[in-house]
Amino acid sequence: MSDRRVSEMLHEAGAETWAAAIAHPMVREIAAGSLPHETFRGYFRQNVLYLEGYARAIGLVIAHAPDREALDVLTRFEARIVETEIPANLAFLDKLGGDEEIATGGGRMHPTTAAYTQHLLSVCSMPDCAAGLTALLPCQWSYGEIARPLMAARPADPIYADWIALFGDDDYDALVGETTAVLDRLVDPNDAPRVAELSAIFDRSISFEHAFWDMAYESGDSPEERANERANERAKERGGQP
Repeated sequence: MSDRRVSEMLHEAGAETWAAAIAHPMVREIAAGSLPHETFRGYFRQNVLYLEGYARAIGLVIAHAPDREALDVLTRFEARIVETEIPANLAFLDKLGGDEEIATGGGRMHPTTAAYTQHLLSVCSMPDCAAGLTALLPCQWSYGEIARPLMAARPADPIYADWIALFGDDDYDALVGETTAVLDRLVDPNDAPRVAELSAIFDRSISFEHAFWDMAYESGDSPEERANERANERAKERGGQP
């Protein structure tokens, strides 16, 4: 009989992809304070849209919470996204030059953002709280693992220092601990078929985390995309076609 936690088993099974995500070149440049501000601006433009989908996915999992304890934890998880992280991302975006379309509730998802969001919504819509939590956890958990080691030597640039602080404190760690504990309570670690099923979901979310960093770092907010968006906006203002 295993006395290991399911969350630990999933984390270890996806260790290689997990390590690649949390040590992504973009993450390293954030840690060094050397990432170009425009690249970080592109990240926030997509992350606001992603977090709105993420909050909806948490809401779907809340609907399947099996008891009062899980309902309490998941509700606070969602509140963290809606009340803290989305406003913080909008504030960072504003400091980096802003985006009127995103600020007013619009914006277009990059295909990677859309695919990741669709994965979360699809899994979390199932009447299976454990599966939904498994899909959601890599995002929440990995940001804590990224930020916590960086707290002792944050970069001088306040944009990067404040972003690290958003995820690097004890309160954030505590909430991650509570959400993983809900999953551990719901799943028997000795149920090999169930663990394998959840592992596939967890691995897919980890892969999307890595892909999201790739998108933001390499092509998520390219000059060509921004030029096309500006042309579309001007055409709309004139009442014509792009």
